[in-house]
Amino acid sequence: MNSFSKLRRGRTAAATVVVALGALALSSCGVLGGGDDSESGTVRIGSANFPESQLVGEIYAQALEAKDVTVSRNFNAGEREVTAPALDGSEGDTSLDLMPEYTGNLMLYYDPNSKETDPQGIYDNLKGVLPDGVEALEQSAAVDQDVLVVTQETAEKYDLQSIEDLKGVSDQLVVGAGPEFKNRLAGLQGLEDVYGLEFKQFKTLDAGGSLSLNALLDDEIQVSQFFSTQSIIPDNNLVALDDPKNISIAQNILPVIRSDVNTSEITDALNAVSAKLTTENVTQMVKEVSGSSDYKGVAKKFLQDNGLV
Repeated sequence: MNSFSKLRRGRTAAATVVVALGALALSSCGVLGGGDDSESGTVRIGSANFPESQLVGEIYAQALEAKDVTVSRNFNAGEREVTAPALDGSEGDTSLDLMPEYTGNLMLYYDPNSKETDPQGIYDNLKGVLPDGVEALEQSAAVDQDVLVVTQETAEKYDLQSIEDLKGVSDQLVVGAGPEFKNRLAGLQGLEDVYGLEFKQFKTLDAGGSLSLNALLDDEIQVSQFFSTQSIIPDNNLVALDDPKNISIAQNILPVIRSDVNTSEITDALNAVSAKLTTENVTQMVKEVSGSSDYKGVAKKFLQDNGLV
């Protein structure tokens, strides 16, 4: 698939998969707020608005349920700018107790001026900058990087292999991604401040979802951001651009939880999950839910295979 026409012929199947994932995520989501979810003894588990986060949230939920912990699922709650205040209470009452998170971007959310790039240093700093009442449990070996992607045709047209190669051509290109991309170091902020890039236009779409994929394959945008564990990158012959200046730092998956609901039993159960998550098995599970939309089934199999339930 080295031409744009071939890429477009692969568009329908890939888009259908992503749309199905989005529909399932919406049907499974909870509403951020009070009500029954805030009852004492219930751990309110959230997820961000993309499939991998929902998958890991479902793994956490089933792992806790296996220990007779009552949970409620508030999946597909939104981007970090929504879920972090819901967890830490910085904008009022809390509506989440537990989130699957990513070390690098969460650290930068609370400490935007941090220069940490080493994975262990990021994790250590994150634990120090989290608000009172919120704690990070053990990080997993699973890493999901933010990656800037283009189609094979765009890469060939402009001779693109790394983000640095966009210098001198970015003003001819439209970039599209989730709304949070506009203000993040791993997004437009870093592309402008670190790489000196200015794009023709930014289109608000979604985070590695069907809107961004379709727009990219239809050449309505030429650059987008996806996640390194997404199978739609190789499945659609997309080119992930190298990031030599490291605006996308280590993103190890880990649970972040409110201290007032945490117990030693919950900590042990979630740390046991983190000990078994790897980049390879997360990538495989994301591919499986992309093909089946069976979040509960894929999560259950992972837990059974690893002796966690």
